[in-house]
Amino acid sequence: MYRRLLIVCVAVVSVTQALIVPQPSSSSSSTCTREQVFQRTAGAIVLSIPAWVGSPSISSARGRATLKESYDRYVPRIVTGGEFYSKDLKAIIAKNDWEGLKAATAEPPKRTKADKAKPDGGIAERAAKAGGFSDARVLTACDLFAAGFSDNSISAKTKAMKAEVDVMRNVVEEMNLSARIALGETKPEGGLFGMGGKKPSVQELAQNVRKLYIDGGNAYNKYVYEANEALPVTIDRMPYL
Repeated sequence: MYRRLLIVCVAVVSVTQALIVPQPSSSSSSTCTREQVFQRTAGAIVLSIPAWVGSPSISSARGRATLKESYDRYVPRIVTGGEFYSKDLKAIIAKNDWEGLKAATAEPPKRTKADKAKPDGGIAERAAKAGGFSDARVLTACDLFAAGFSDNSISAKTKAMKAEVDVMRNVVEEMNLSARIALGETKPEGGLFGMGGKKPSVQELAQNVRKLYIDGGNAYNKYVYEANEALPVTIDRMPYL
């Protein structure tokens, strides 16, 4: 900070010296015209501007400053997830394929002792088990990309996008739970579907999952709308479902 103030002071002195018009000497008939004063002043200002003025620091290169990098890193995962949602997941739900629905919304298994002995710690193998529209594969990327629309504080745009991610996350969790209930692997968790502790029929589960699918699709499209609205013109818009 003190160094910057010192540089600015030097700059001011340089400009001040340039503004002093020399008095005609008795031994010389030369005079300093207004045009010469302007040229000297302009030169002093240009030469005295410190290098840090107007140049972004490394610490400020975050948020919107790295939006393109964030886009390149996360949007492909989000778009691939959207394609899975509109095609594969739709077909799974249409067939009441409960095993397929469970797998499509499943999270990768937790790390085991056996994973520690593998070269990559079992990361690749566990990641491959994540569902096509799961939190680990898609929604985490949605959250991270949304954060790219904020700088020092969370922006309204980031909040709006994350609100839609929360809706999608709830949809995925309920779909997965519905699939496991239909398969007899678990029991309803209090008040599920507003039915108390009563186990819903397969037909009721199917109807609820179809409703969830619509809710999740609407949330995905709203998320895309919010993102596209704020993307620079130099970046391709994200596709809707």
